[in-house]
Amino acid sequence: MALDSKNKKVIHAHLGQEHYTTTLTAGNHELISDEPKHSGGQDKGPDPYDYLLMSLGSCTAMTVRMYADRKEWPLENVYVELLHHKKHADDCGNCEKSSSKIDHIEKEVIVEGPLSEEQVERLLEISQKCPVHRTLLSDIKISSSIDHKK
Repeated sequence: MALDSKNKKVIHAHLGQEHYTTTLTAGNHELISDEPKHSGGQDKGPDPYDYLLMSLGSCTAMTVRMYADRKEWPLENVYVELLHHKKHADDCGNCEKSSSKIDHIEKEVIVEGPLSEEQVERLLEISQKCPVHRTLLSDIKISSSIDHKK
């Protein structure tokens, strides 16, 4: 089954003979992903989790900027710092094992400009409504298929 790209955005990932170095294509844009050397990669690009965090960071910054622009607030710069790690699931009632870990993303939004405290607090609220943030917190279904070419 080929992906139908008529009404959807299709991202292509190609991994050839270079072990983990993967070429990612989105329309006219091309990026490289890889694993670090200590994981067997060549460190030619960010790893997949880095791209996940970059997606969240860019979406957050854009969402905050759009909101501030619409409100005509004096926002000068937006920075987003992110950290991903696995934490022991202390409060996981449905986990099969008590040693289970859950993914945890820490996101700090840093804004610059002569903003009031109320504006800063509202921008934090808005940062949590960016589409990628909401997607990551929602139930996600992934349909997988495979095509074998000889």
